[in-house]
Amino acid sequence: MKILFSLDTWQEIYYSLSNNKLRTFLTMIGVGWGMFLYVSLLGAAKGMENGFNKAFAGFATNSIFLWAQNTTIPFDGFPKGRTMKLHLKDIELLKSKITEIDYISPQSARGNFGNPPEQISRNGKSATYVLTGDFPVGNLISQKKLLFGRYINDADVSSSKNVAVIGEEIYKNFFDANKSENPIGKSVNIKGMFFTVIGVFRVGKSGGPLESDQSAYIPFSTYNKMYNAGDVVDFFAIVSKPDADVKIVENLAKDELKKEYHASPEDTNAYGSFNLGEAFKKLTGFLTGMQFLTIVVGTLTILAGVIAISNILLITVKERTKEIGIRRALGAKPSEVRNQILLESVVITLSSGLIGFLFGIFLLMGLDLATKNNDTFPFYNPTVDYSNVFSALAIMLVLGLLIGMIPAQRAVKIRPIEALRTE
Repeated sequence: MKILFSLDTWQEIYYSLSNNKLRTFLTMIGVGWGMFLYVSLLGAAKGMENGFNKAFAGFATNSIFLWAQNTTIPFDGFPKGRTMKLHLKDIELLKSKITEIDYISPQSARGNFGNPPEQISRNGKSATYVLTGDFPVGNLISQKKLLFGRYINDADVSSSKNVAVIGEEIYKNFFDANKSENPIGKSVNIKGMFFTVIGVFRVGKSGGPLESDQSAYIPFSTYNKMYNAGDVVDFFAIVSKPDADVKIVENLAKDELKKEYHASPEDTNAYGSFNLGEAFKKLTGFLTGMQFLTIVVGTLTILAGVIAISNILLITVKERTKEIGIRRALGAKPSEVRNQILLESVVITLSSGLIGFLFGIFLLMGLDLATKNNDTFPFYNPTVDYSNVFSALAIMLVLGLLIGMIPAQRAVKIRPIEALRTE
């Protein structure tokens, strides 16, 4: 420890490193570049993870979207090509048979599933938009960011009220958004009927899964009366319990519906589905893989830089053979010579790593400023876990000591008499 607090030691290190500025600088680039890559790539991977989490915020990622299609296999006396349907009563059937289901949100829509969009008008202006019949539970599947008012409630559904929650684009089209006109309590015309606006929601530029600002939501009961759909549902959004396997829930739901409506168990076309839980799991797995790859690449790059430091120090020791010989002749102990070389190795390694770390942090700060208000790309708040960085610096310190042992031992083996003869 005494060597660390010796002014002569640090003066010698400064002299040694400054005497070969270019070589020292080029040596430091290797380790600094490794730490820079480690920090910037790890932060960028975290930024992508945060961006996707932000895009899916308020959305039930452990959900399945299930809809009816046509059969392709004749079964139980029914021919192939039969059109299957989903009904409201199927909700209780699935919940009673599959305990892993948390809740089910039934929805029907114009503008999706091959149905044309619906015309909405107000004060002589009209345009076509997606119109969805929904229950209050639908807001649990994808929570709306309300700018005004509220979402559909149970009373709206039970009374089949003519109320609507409209997207921000519809609001801007029919109301004076520049003056922040409050649309609550005012009406829009949908399919020749007046609907009172009870809420306005925003999705954002990136959009949420299966959502758009150019859509409106009305009570499911009102929707089915408008289109004489009875209790038929376009699709179910099924949310599994947190500890359930979403893929198993998806398969069980299809099997129960096939059994209920006499479709062949082997018919994969009778019911279609999109498993958001599986897709989200793959996405998070990809991001985790990116972070792991970043750690591996950064660590190997740092290791390569540290090895380069060892090579440079070996050259330095050879160049300083006469100097080391004089020090030994004047009474310097082998441990003092060894510690001097080791300390030089550690100083180069750690200073390079810290410089690379700072440049990486500056890059992440720049990326954060550039993407802060950008919703078109899933990238948000790129950060690094400082425990990972400190671990990398600790590894660099250990590597610096280990790699420094090679030139240090070479220096110790130099005999004073032979060194003084060296020209």
